[in-house]
Amino acid sequence: MRSPAEAIAAVTATLPGAEARSGQVAMAELVADAAASNRHLVVQAGTGTGKTLAYLVPLIEAGARTVVATATKALQDQLANKDLPFLEQAMATPFDWAVLKGRSNYVCLQRLRELHATEDAVQLELAEMGDRTRAEIARIAEWTAVTPTGDVAELDWAPSDAAWRSVSVGSDECPGAERCPLGEPCFAEHARDRAQVADIVVVNTHLYGLDVASGGMILPVHDVVVFDEAHVLEDVMTDTVGVQIAPSRFVATAAVVRRILDDQALIGAIAELSGDLREALAPHAGRRLPVPLPDTIQDVLADARTRLGEVSAALRAITSDLDDVKQRRLRAQSMSDRLAEHLDVALAGAPEGTVVFVSGTPELPRLEIAPLDVGPALTEGIWERRTAVLTSATIPSSLPARVGLPEGRHTLADVGSPFDHAANALLYCAIHLPDPRAESYRAAADDELAALITAAGGRTLALFTSYRAMDLAAEGVRSRVAVPILTQRDLPKPALVRAFAADESTCLFATAGFFQGVDVPGRTLSLVAIDRLPFPRPDDPLLSARRELLGASAFAQIDLPRAAMMLAQASGRLIRSTTDRGVVAVLDRRLGTARYRWEVIRALPPMRRTRHRADAEAFLAEITQQQTG
Repeated sequence: MRSPAEAIAAVTATLPGAEARSGQVAMAELVADAAASNRHLVVQAGTGTGKTLAYLVPLIEAGARTVVATATKALQDQLANKDLPFLEQAMATPFDWAVLKGRSNYVCLQRLRELHATEDAVQLELAEMGDRTRAEIARIAEWTAVTPTGDVAELDWAPSDAAWRSVSVGSDECPGAERCPLGEPCFAEHARDRAQVADIVVVNTHLYGLDVASGGMILPVHDVVVFDEAHVLEDVMTDTVGVQIAPSRFVATAAVVRRILDDQALIGAIAELSGDLREALAPHAGRRLPVPLPDTIQDVLADARTRLGEVSAALRAITSDLDDVKQRRLRAQSMSDRLAEHLDVALAGAPEGTVVFVSGTPELPRLEIAPLDVGPALTEGIWERRTAVLTSATIPSSLPARVGLPEGRHTLADVGSPFDHAANALLYCAIHLPDPRAESYRAAADDELAALITAAGGRTLALFTSYRAMDLAAEGVRSRVAVPILTQRDLPKPALVRAFAADESTCLFATAGFFQGVDVPGRTLSLVAIDRLPFPRPDDPLLSARRELLGASAFAQIDLPRAAMMLAQASGRLIRSTTDRGVVAVLDRRLGTARYRWEVIRALPPMRRTRHRADAEAFLAEITQQQTG
């Protein structure tokens, strides 16, 4: 078998404009060693490393059955549409690969068949749909006859939520292939079958978390798991291992039950629980809850559990020889039973090692029971079962401890980035500004930002830690600059990024959702400005409970690593290619004065540093002159 360096060299030689990347080779060697030694690997690989090939090539060479879990759809699509098809052609070692998504991503053949039935209940369901929804369902049915996968991502048009919900089912609703008359041709089951025999399976991290929560019932047996964008692993696992009860679940359950049960009073009572729960949760949004729960919440949950018991009894009483009727009954039973299980957990009080809180807003609250520590679940579900590779452009220093990686059984590495940050990027800390918490900060920060934007000739991505800060800055800066400013409120994210990239003079003001996943190389982005160090909210209910558990070490283990990681992610928007140049401006004096500042700075790309705005303006003016010359 070839060495990782030889395998990487052979593969990259087939790429146009191939160039050696020492970090890519180093990472490939680390991944090969991890797979051979069954030792977990945590590896930071900066932008431009080519980390996807760095983990895929050695694992394919080694013949390791691998699941790649990605945190974003964009990376999942890149793997499926670009990287894996390329490697099929470029590698001498043959391999099979598959993409596996959650069940609701695939059209349900049984649901489509039911919608063509002549029963009164079906005709009523169709009659209550709008003309557009019915037309979209007809288009989906036509597409189903020719699609090999049934994956909604294959459509070249976007169906409405109402149409897609009518032809798909979630994991809580599906009774399983063995209990469905169309289980054999089922698209979701075919995807699972392909995954069962594939050497490389691509999933999203949320689905992997559901597999951990189910004890390994969803994904095929595998030797290695790669968590790409591993910096979000703790948060995603918290969501999937815990319990969430949103008011909308009652509306969805009522809709599914209505397809089979002709009891409008009971169905209406289930749907009404959505409003009851929302009203009970709204005053507690963003707060932890005591155990036992407040009476207002406990009463709604108990009422809901009683009504679901009535639904279950009514469903059991339905008898029919028709397959479609049996399937509607099974799906309704499955969905109501799953919701009842979660209600039972909530009514029993928080299990040991969990925290109960209300997330979301008063308009869209959600009851959550989350683990304080995801380590035990990951130890049982992953660390003791297979080798794990955790990689990202930015790895928080506390990540191994936060996810429970066993001491002495993992390697921690940083392979750097091929980009010359020291020559092409300048980190400017506006140390002369007031503290961001001071009343005088906003006006001074607006002046600072306007001066930097002017020096850059626009070409600015300004990032803020709240919508309020973004709105105030946009209002304060617009009148001081001669270039257009777009904000996150103006367009959906993809359209906003396209508009920003299309006009070099445009500035884009955005919030935390743009700290990562925004790739705008070239002339249109020369300045990334960040209003303040992005520490997590001190009143976040889950993090506050975790802080209490950690005591004096909480700031060092939770707040500081998260802030450093987020700042590094935001800074990473600047240099996206070997020719990019620019300035990262942090308008928070704490980056230059706080005792913890070096912990933050060490997490950033190795840029030159300055405290003087004149240095930043001169560098931006030089870049602008070169770009327009």
